[in-house]
Amino acid sequence: MSKGKTENNHEARQSWMGVLARASVDDLEHHWAREGEGVDYAFLRPPETGLVMTQGRAGGTGERFNLGEMTVTRCAVRLSDGMVGHAYVTGRDRRHAELAAAFDALFQTSPAGNDIQARVIRPLADKFDRAREARSRKAAATKVDFYTMVRGEDTA
Repeated sequence: MSKGKTENNHEARQSWMGVLARASVDDLEHHWAREGEGVDYAFLRPPETGLVMTQGRAGGTGERFNLGEMTVTRCAVRLSDGMVGHAYVTGRDRRHAELAAAFDALFQTSPAGNDIQARVIRPLADKFDRAREARSRKAAATKVDFYTMVRGEDTA
């Protein structure tokens, strides 16, 4: 496999894992009921919750500093065909991490994975885009433009 192909696969996987991590567990349950029927998997690492340290940068470009801890849940599964999936999600929702890991493994199978990915990731990503646009419109509606009028000098 060429380096370009590997990088594209890596970027695609990063993208779908981000969507799975942001999706609601209800959305994932809905899609799993349709796409995951008959898919068997076993836990390599059952869902477990822990803390990770988040970092920030002063001004976005300055020195890193520890911002605080965040709760995450991770999971790893292996499909019956041997494909392995991983997930890290914010919060304590064990089922969310489990479904995200199962979908990650499922998307890596070819060619069915591409078809399933199109039916799951695209609708979820579109939902996020619509929500982001709605938040942007709401924020834009409250925008206030301040301006200063130039006044003549008081000469007395």
